[in-house]
Order: sequence, then C-alpha cells, then structure tokens
Amino acid sequence: MSRFQYQGRNAQGQSVSGKLEADSAEAVAGQLLNRGITPVTIGLFDTTPTLSAPLGRWLGSDRVSAEELIMFTRQMYTITKAGIPLIRALRGLAQSTRHEYLRAALDDIGDRLETGASLSAALQHHADIFSNLYISMIHAGENSGQLERIFDQLSLYLARDLQTRKSIKSALRYPSFVLAALVVAMSVVNVWVIPQFAGMFTHFGAELPLLTRLLIGMSDFFVNYWLALLAGLVALAGGWRRYLQTRRGQLVWGRLKLRLPIVGDIVERAGMAHYSRSFGLMLRSGVPLTQALSLCARAIDNPFLGDKIQQLRGAIERGDSLTRAHSHSGMFTPLVLQMMAVGEESGQLDSLLVEVAEFYEREVDYDLKSLAEKIEPLLIVVMAGFVLVLALGIFLPMWELYSIQR
Repeated sequence: MSRFQYQGRNAQGQSVSGKLEADSAEAVAGQLLNRGITPVTIGLFDTTPTLSAPLGRWLGSDRVSAEELIMFTRQMYTITKAGIPLIRALRGLAQSTRHEYLRAALDDIGDRLETGASLSAALQHHADIFSNLYISMIHAGENSGQLERIFDQLSLYLARDLQTRKSIKSALRYPSFVLAALVVAMSVVNVWVIPQFAGMFTHFGAELPLLTRLLIGMSDFFVNYWLALLAGLVALAGGWRRYLQTRRGQLVWGRLKLRLPIVGDIVERAGMAHYSRSFGLMLRSGVPLTQALSLCARAIDNPFLGDKIQQLRGAIERGDSLTRAHSHSGMFTPLVLQMMAVGEESGQLDSLLVEVAEFYEREVDYDLKSLAEKIEPLLIVVMAGFVLVLALGIFLPMWELYSIQR
C-alpha cells in the first residue's frame, strides 16, 4: 500500500486535506467520497526525510499532550451520549483538531472502523497516544455496552492525574529556581570574583588560610579545566540517562525516588493514589481482577511499585484474598487496608478504591502545599553556608594583611 496526500472539500464547502494509505488513487477517492469529501487533488506523499521532520519530532510534533487527550475523551463522551455514530464522530473531530499528528491518527482510526474493526482494536495501532489502560477500558465499555460511561470516567481520571502532576511541578518550581540561581552564582564567583582576589593576594605574598587556598584551587580548576568539567557532566548525564533506560536502572531509580528526603513520601502516596484510582476504575468497568492488576502495574510511572503490583497478582492467583495480598505488600496503611477489607466483603471494592484514591490525593495535596515550607529552611541553610564560606575565604586573608601592615 502507498501513502497518498489529498485535498478536497467537505459537504459544507470547507477545504480539507490529509494523508491516506491505499492501493491506488482511485481507492483514496472512494474513501473520501464515503466520508462526504469531494477530492480535488490526490498525489503520492513524498516520504523522503527532510530536515524539518526530525526537528519537528524532537520538538514534540508527534506527541499528543494530556490536555488534548482529555479534550478528545470529553468530546467522545458527549458524542456517544448524543448517539452519534463513532465513524462520523471521528471524522468530525479529525477535521476540527489542529494537531496534525492527532488528526492523522483519528483518520486512521476511522478507516479501521469502516473495515469492521472495533474501537479498542483501532486504538491499539496508536499506542503512543492511547495507553494500555485507556484501550482496556474502551474494550470493557464495548463489551458491556457502557462506552458512554467509560469515556466519562476516563476523562475524570485523566483530568485528576494531570492536576496531580501539575501540582507536583508547581511545588518544585521554587526550589528548582533557587538551586539554579545558586549554581549560576557559584559559576560567576569561580570565574570572575575569586580570580581577582587571588591575584591581589599573590601580589602581597602573604600566607593564605586553608579555606582561601581551597577556594582559589577550586576556582583555578573551574577556569582551566572547564571544558573537561563540562564534558564530564555531559558524559555523566548521558550515562545516567542510558542507565535509566535499562530495566535495572528503572527499578533502582524507582526505589530511590521513594527514599528521597522530604519528597519521597509524596511520590509514594501519589503513586498509590494513581494505582487505587485506576484499579477501582477498571473494576467498575468490568475488567477482570488479574488483568486489571497487570494493567495498573504497566500504567504506574514507577517500575519499582509496578513490580510490587505484579506480585499482588501472583499472590491473588495463588489463592490469597485481595486485602491479604495488599497487606503483605507493605504499600498501604492499616486504615486503607481496613477500607479495602470492607469493600471486598460488601462487594463494593471499586467504590472503596476510589475513596482510597481520594484519601491519598488529599494527603498529597496537603503535603504539596506545605512542601515549600519544608524546603525553604534547607535552602536557606545551603545559601547561608555558601555565603559564609565565600566571605571567610575572601575576608580572612584581607584581615591578616591589614594586621601585618599595622
């Protein structure tokens, strides 16, 4: 099959364009007419790589943001609620979206639906946009005839997940800015300030204190070997990034994030909130228990916690109850385990899991609001130490020179 680029006009006379895969231009024309589009021009799409293509991918042109996915999910909820056929709805959304990559994906999904594929099967061909959890939820909605409710729940789940991530970024913005400013200040001091004082001290030939000699040595190394230092930092960052791409590196970093001071508990509770909400959402949608656990393990962004969730599935397959398996994992507090036990006994586990997620989310929100208060004293101590070392290193020899001259 070849890829064709077309231009045409829809039933309202508006100009539309896009790309389609087909055996011939006549087949493309037939697909367009079935969509209600009158073709104007059809030609083979030039797949020769250009400089703008990799640049666009590097800038994120082939990535669909969380906001766009939430908007698409809400639109699909409204459309399915109104009883509009899926193919017609997807064609309309493809024409109205401004994201070229998403538009092409929606057109492709519509084409697959026209060939008789299910919506979940069509979404699987665009796993870079729709996660495994998303596709499994849609599959469960198709089988249960509750696709409208699934889109509604997915939109709420994605919106809450996005809000949590934005809150974490907002809470870390201030300390990140302070640390960046501190790095810039240290660079300026090492490159321009300390060398000036070092020249003056050398001119007088006085015996310098140990702290001053350390500062001058660090400044000389920074000035004379900055290229090697920069290369070392780049190599270290590249090596660390490559290590994180390995399975062992992901597990080590996932465990390390949970043990970080101050923020480790927040990361763990945010992960538990994500797990509880997605697990409850899938159980409510009719996804089998063991399959739901596997999907939650893949959906969570911490491989270390994902492995623990996979261990939960193994324990349940061996005959343990859900509450007992969660208790042995050591991931949840006694209060949460008690809520799970009540939900398991009453047959309302999905509702209780949503409450567990809300419990953790409230704790995360509170901790994020107080995060700046916890980090500020530490930042003040770091900056005060930097200023103290710099002041003593510079002014101690000046005081000694003043005493010698007297």
